Amino acid sequence: MANNKSAEKRIEITKRNRLQNRFYKSSVKTLIKVFLKDLESYKLSQDLKDKEKVQKILSSVYSLIDKGSKKSVFHKNTAARKKSQLSGYLKSAE
Repeated sequence: MANNKSAEKRIEITKRNRLQNRFYKSSVKTLIKVFLKDLESYKLSQDLKDKEKVQKILSSVYSLIDKGSKKSVFHKNTAARKKSQLSGYLKSAE
């Protein structure tokens, strides 16, 4: 239990940051799973519509990773590694 006002404020800030971090991390994980699932369907079909769908999902994953990196949810090297892996997956499917 907090004994003074600044300790109470730190508890609130920690709670806010934890929720923000959890949102970004879980959203990125979910979008990556969606991306990989759609990438598999694109590998099988080689359809132009599927490729556009995969690229759209990839751009949204990139956006979320960059926003998380800007807010210090992800380290900049971790964000770069995730983005590089995803683009590598897409290149191998083509």
